[in-house]
Amino acid sequence: MARASADSVLSPTDQRLVAALQWNGRVTAERAAHVLGLSPATVRRRLYALGADSSVRVVISPAARPRNGGSAGALFLRIRVLRGKLDAIVAALAARADIPFIDVTTSGDEIFAVARTEPGSRDPLVFRQLPSTQAVTSLESATILHVFRLPSEWRHHVLTASERAALRPAEPGPVATASSGPYGVDTDALEQSLIDALTPDARLSSAALAARTGHPESTVRRRLARLAAQGRLITQVLVDPRRLGLPIEAKLLLHVAPDHLAAAGQALADHPSVHGAFATSGASNLHAAAYFPDLTTLYNFLSQDLVGLGITHVETAIVSRAAKRTPAPVQPLPAR
Repeated sequence: MARASADSVLSPTDQRLVAALQWNGRVTAERAAHVLGLSPATVRRRLYALGADSSVRVVISPAARPRNGGSAGALFLRIRVLRGKLDAIVAALAARADIPFIDVTTSGDEIFAVARTEPGSRDPLVFRQLPSTQAVTSLESATILHVFRLPSEWRHHVLTASERAALRPAEPGPVATASSGPYGVDTDALEQSLIDALTPDARLSSAALAARTGHPESTVRRRLARLAAQGRLITQVLVDPRRLGLPIEAKLLLHVAPDHLAAAGQALADHPSVHGAFATSGASNLHAAAYFPDLTTLYNFLSQDLVGLGITHVETAIVSRAAKRTPAPVQPLPAR
């Protein structure tokens, strides 16, 4: 049998499995099979095949929503470079741990990236390193002020309402907010080791986590249950949208009147095509990113779906390549 190309569209069954993982990244094969009307053997076989070539990866979201705003304070960077220097700049940015997302647009000289930084700080990358790089011709930065929709919250719309409800994990319980931790609780060394191990592969079993971290499997299961109950295991499915029949990704930079900003941001967050929506500083005070099956659908989105939201200016950039989506694939355990 011929091997499917890296950007071929997944079968309807595989797309439904991807959507199931978006709703519950650690769902068991048995549960997914029951909800989707498949056999457990089929689910295991398809999940293995999708993971074997890294077509689909489930990771701990690099931009989860902790207490008090989540990604607020991170920077959107728009970098223009000299023709012929694009790949070198992208490679240098991709090597940085503080840059979780990098997209290259169809203009051929433009990079969009997200940089983790302290709100209001004079980040060396923005204030010194990029401006002093001769290959960089211009740099714009915007601070994320409010998160309406994160990529980890986007769902491929191929499941029924009842299927989504059956897959959705239980709502997290109340979390004490007495500590200074980002989720209102302090993460101890044991929990941090589990989160670190799960970050590149959020579907690792309790047994595999015990082997990687050196903790007893019973302890691992108990701590995972607590993390899930507190809403602190936020997973994200990494999959090329082309494999889902969505080959067009657009970055939208919008200017919205202040009295429409909250409503416009929420309307974008609720739109099935939008996988990221953020209020930001700068002239474009609302940033969004969305997937589309074709350019006609993108045009209809711009000319119809954005009408009435108080948007006075729209700039659209089409992504040609997603250059970085952290975290990196999990590495095998060393031989003993």
